[in-house]
Amino acid sequence: MNRTLPWIALSLLAACSQDSAAGTTGGADILKRPLGLEGVELTNNPDNPLSAAKAELGRQLFFDPRLSGSGTMACAACHLPEQAFTDGKALSVKDDGKTNTRNAPTMHNVGYYERLYWDGRAKGLEANVLAAWKAQIAGKPDEAAARLSKVEAYKTAFQQAFGEGPSEKTVVHALASFLRSLRSGDSAYDRWKAGQKDAIAEAAQKGHDLFMGKAGCIVCHTPPLFTDRIFHNVGIGSTAEKPDIGAAAENALNDASRTGAFKTPTLRDIAKTAPYFHDGSVASLRDAVKLMASGGIANPHKDPLLLDRGLTDAEIDQLVAFLETLSGNVPFTAPAVPK
Repeated sequence: MNRTLPWIALSLLAACSQDSAAGTTGGADILKRPLGLEGVELTNNPDNPLSAAKAELGRQLFFDPRLSGSGTMACAACHLPEQAFTDGKALSVKDDGKTNTRNAPTMHNVGYYERLYWDGRAKGLEANVLAAWKAQIAGKPDEAAARLSKVEAYKTAFQQAFGEGPSEKTVVHALASFLRSLRSGDSAYDRWKAGQKDAIAEAAQKGHDLFMGKAGCIVCHTPPLFTDRIFHNVGIGSTAEKPDIGAAAENALNDASRTGAFKTPTLRDIAKTAPYFHDGSVASLRDAVKLMASGGIANPHKDPLLLDRGLTDAEIDQLVAFLETLSGNVPFTAPAVPK
């Protein structure tokens, strides 16, 4: 990663300042539930009750490169609003220039997950945030907190949100609160379900019927989150010289029966989050749908739920048309980072 010019971080902020069809505008609306997710409850952390003040502070911190070890890489470097908080890369690059071994997933609706990361090794959003802060952007919490403490706007914001200044705990709690506010809904599909009959085209409606029936997608991609939030082996990466064992790892679920299993990704905003799967190995949505509809990739640990559904090319196209209706329509505006 190029770490030589501070304007890289600033240009990222400028690029993200446009409204995009996902996320939150901040302010009074930051905790609003979008259409389609009204009945789904966020995970609860009694040590970090959600508030608009915390979420708004976390929104600023997410875009602030001062959290990183180099001072040039914000969380938003790998989670771009216009790409549903992914980065469009198969594997993202860390603050130290090293490449990750897994694809950067969307941050939309992560507040509904009890286990985070592709392998589920983080129990709760706060644990996920702290681990990513240290590992991905090489953050040193005490040093970052000291930098933030020198910024008057942050000193005020932390006092308003927590009654205390920046620290490892308050930074993590603010970031986790912001991520809980990133709820993607009000999609064309949600409006169609709510009774707007012309919200999605006929091809997408046929794709919906396939999704719920013949294609069997609903089994693992359960509405309204379009994920069952559990782990399946679909064969991705199983032919590698040294396959990623996923959730079977000792620091994850520590369960040999989950070898090669990874968390079911949400299909909300899926049209914006290419490339696909935990290793970013499939470039197009159509190819990803076709692979899954054909039963995944055979391996000794493949989930028996995956079957070849015998879909025609026309039916694959209809499924893709339906998935494209799952893009959220909640505007997001990146914040101005305090000077």
